[in-house]
Formats: sequence, C-alpha cells, structure tokens
Amino acid sequence: MHIKKGDKVKVISGKDKGKKGEVLRVVLAKNKLVVEGINLLIKHVRPKRQGEKGQRVRFPAPLAIANVQLICPKCKKATRLGFKFLEDGTKKRVCRKCKEVI
Repeated sequence: MHIKKGDKVKVISGKDKGKKGEVLRVVLAKNKLVVEGINLLIKHVRPKRQGEKGQRVRFPAPLAIANVQLICPKCKKATRLGFKFLEDGTKKRVCRKCKEVI
C-alpha cells in the first residue's frame, strides 16, 4: 500500500475532485480509504427515546485508492510515489517530482 493513515491526499476523480484532506483510515481488503471531509454521506438516525428528535448524521465514506494522489510534504504538489532503498537497507517512499524521501 502506497498511501498510509495520516497522509495528505488530493482527490483526482469523482464528485469531490480537487479537494484535499487527511487519510483517517485505510481498508486494505477493499483497496479503499477514508479521507477527512471527502465523500460525505448522510445517515438518518431514528430517535432512541420518546421526546428525542431524529437526526441526519454526515460521515465520510470510503473511496477507491485509485481516485486519490498523495501530496508531497516538501514540494506541496500531488504526485505519484516511487520507492528507494537507503544506505541502511530500509525501503522509503519517494516523491516523483522533487525526489525527496517522504
């Protein structure tokens, strides 16, 4: 998985195209992720007690990983990711535009 929880991403297709947000959760089994403030759906909740009112709750639904691009923290651009092995043998993510380790 290229994108991880806490990364900043930009939506590149769909109803929220162009919006940016932070990844809240990654669903590996379905190749989807949940982004803060993106792909908001409304769930109607019934009142639980007498005298209480029902509500409309807005929540972010999962969207496909293919519909987002990572925003590089160094150059602040939406970019694809590459991978690089460092001298100590660790594998790190690399921005394809500025060549900096993320």
